[in-house]
Amino acid sequence: MTRWTSDDIPTQQGRRAVVTGTGGLGFETALALARAGAEVIVAGRNPASGAEAVDRIIAASPTAKIKFERLDLASLASVADFAARLADQRNSLDILVNNAGIMRPPTWQATTDGFELQLGTNYLGHHALTGRLLPLLMNGEEARVVTLSSIAARQGQIHFDDIHAKGRYDPMPVYCQSKLACLMFAFELERLSVASGWGVASIAAHPGISRTELLFNAPGRRSVIGMTRSLLWFLFQPAAQGALPTLFAATAPEAKGGGYYGPHAWGETRGYPAPSLIPPQARDERVAARLWEISEDMTGHPFAGMERSTGVQSAP
Repeated sequence: MTRWTSDDIPTQQGRRAVVTGTGGLGFETALALARAGAEVIVAGRNPASGAEAVDRIIAASPTAKIKFERLDLASLASVADFAARLADQRNSLDILVNNAGIMRPPTWQATTDGFELQLGTNYLGHHALTGRLLPLLMNGEEARVVTLSSIAARQGQIHFDDIHAKGRYDPMPVYCQSKLACLMFAFELERLSVASGWGVASIAAHPGISRTELLFNAPGRRSVIGMTRSLLWFLFQPAAQGALPTLFAATAPEAKGGGYYGPHAWGETRGYPAPSLIPPQARDERVAARLWEISEDMTGHPFAGMERSTGVQSAP
C-alpha cells in the first residue's frame, strides 16, 4: 500500500458524516472530511468543546459545512435523543465514525445506565448509536460505519462472567476489553449487514499511538502514562497522522467492509494506513454473536425492527 494521506481522500461533496468526539482524532477526522467537501456533524458531550472545534475547522477551511450536536455516549437517553434529532433533520447518512472514547479512569465508574464507564462509553454507546442511525445509513450512498479499536485490543478478553468489572476492576485490562469489543462489533456488524442486505459497510481502524488528550483525560498528567506522554512526546505521532487509518476506512475506495486498518510501521504504532493485525480472539464468531446478543439486551435492542432478510425497517 502506498503512503496514503489526507490528500488522497476522494471528494466527499454531497456526503453526510457524523464523527463522535470533538478533540484529538475526532477533530482531525472531522476537519479532513469537511475539507474534502462532506457535511459533517461533530458530536460530543461538551458544547464548549464542540463550539471550539467547529470554530477551528471553519478557520482552517472557511467553506466547511460543519456543526456540533450534543451527544453523551455514557447515556442511552442522550444517544436516543441525538438519533431522533438527526432523523428529524435528514433522511440519510453516508459516514458514521465511532471515534470518541475514554481511557483508564483510575477507579470504577458507571455510566448513567449503570455500565462500567469504559465499556459503556467506548463500546455500548457506539453500539446503540449505530443501531439507532442504521435506518439513515441504509438510505445513504455506499454508507460506511468506521469503529475505532486500539492496539490494546490485542490484550483484551471479553469477560462475560463480569463484563462490567464490578468484582475485578483494573483500568488497563478493562480498557483493552472495551476496545476488543469495538473490534468484534465492527466485524459482527459487517457480517449482519451482508447477511441482511443492509448495504452498509462496517470497517474497523486504530490510530497506533498518537498525541491526543485521551492519555491525559482519566489517569491525569502526573500519572505514569501521563508523564510518559509528556516526557517521551517524540514517540507519539501527531493526531492528524493517527487519524489517517480512520479516514482511509471512511473514504478510500480500497477500504473494504470487514477490513481493519492501522499504521504500517513500528508494530502498528505509527505510519501510514495499512491492513492491521487482527487478534485471534477478535475472530471468534461465537463470542462475537454472544457479545452482540447481550449488548442488544443492555442497550434496549437498537437494531430491532430491521428485517434481516431484506434490510427494510419494519413498521412499528
